[in-house]
Amino acid sequence: MAKTDYYELLGVSRECSDADLKSAFRKAAMQHHPDRNPGNTEAEIKFKEINEAYQCLSDKDKRAAYDRFGHAAFDQGGGGGGGFGGDGFASSMADIFDDLFGGFSGGGGRSRGNGRERGSDLRYNMEITLEESFRGKTASIKVPTSITCEACTGSGAKSGSKPKTCATCQGYGRVRAQQGFFAIERTCPTCAGRGEVIDNPCASCAGAGRVTRERTLSVNIPAGVEDGTRIRLAGEGEAGVRGGPSGDLYIFLSLKPHAIFQRDGADLFCEVPVSMVQATLGSEIQVPTLDGSEAHVKIPEGTQSGRQFKLRGKGMPVLRSREVGDLHIQVRVETPQSLTKRQRELLAEFEAESSTKTHPESAGFFAKMKDFFDNIAGT
Repeated sequence: MAKTDYYELLGVSRECSDADLKSAFRKAAMQHHPDRNPGNTEAEIKFKEINEAYQCLSDKDKRAAYDRFGHAAFDQGGGGGGGFGGDGFASSMADIFDDLFGGFSGGGGRSRGNGRERGSDLRYNMEITLEESFRGKTASIKVPTSITCEACTGSGAKSGSKPKTCATCQGYGRVRAQQGFFAIERTCPTCAGRGEVIDNPCASCAGAGRVTRERTLSVNIPAGVEDGTRIRLAGEGEAGVRGGPSGDLYIFLSLKPHAIFQRDGADLFCEVPVSMVQATLGSEIQVPTLDGSEAHVKIPEGTQSGRQFKLRGKGMPVLRSREVGDLHIQVRVETPQSLTKRQRELLAEFEAESSTKTHPESAGFFAKMKDFFDNIAGT
């Protein structure tokens, strides 16, 4: 069976340049690569034919022979379409693997390094009160962190000198070793991936380009922040290595438990004890609020323990909004304790005068209980 013309396989003309040939090969190889066509036998055969064609045409001598004699130039063992070889071919295949799998370094290709690494992000835990969350505040914090070395301005090199391009990786930060068909890329052992080496390191930072210091920062905490809110201060983290960009500082807020209020989102809850007499006869009670204003709640006659009353707009502000939550007041009727003799006598007289109308819930419950036991006895 006659072989397909190599130029036709790659989709190029006989006058194409080396760059056009390489580009066409990469496009065709990626299209028919077995990893992109699992289980496709035709694609696998096509991929091998494309490799064979490019191996021949990428070599100047082989291409000249093929242009003159065609496939017959290699029929007698003249070399051509057999195995895989040649620096240009291996380099192109490595580029294809970079395109297919994102590159061995995770970056999709070999980008030249400059030794400047981004600094690490920092975390700072801050505890605030509910009142501070309600009003907002400006806090001053001290953070131990790495800052750019002033002596070398972050370069890591001694004054009057500069970092040099790494001779091992030529500044790429990674080295590539060819092992047959595959190209394996690793971090450069000489410069540790920075692409630069320092012959005369700075005495202040030992070549790191940064030193450890304690910084005082001002943090604006807006009103309405909740427990677990995260505030990001861009560029306030650790300084980058050798002049690289600084990381960020993240402040995680937690709220101290409050003696009176419990918070649920923008709403506040407060349990207020009232006397048995207040709940029975009705009264007006004063309740606390975070904004400092006076708030009064009217307790109607016969109020039961656990009843809730809502004060609109007396809760927490909603973060970055004009909305405000509500304050929920829950009444807890307090049972009298440490009674005097006279108080006991009065309560006994009250009990003697009581009826089912005085305690309708109790009367209803005991009536249901009597029916329950009667039904058990009847069965």
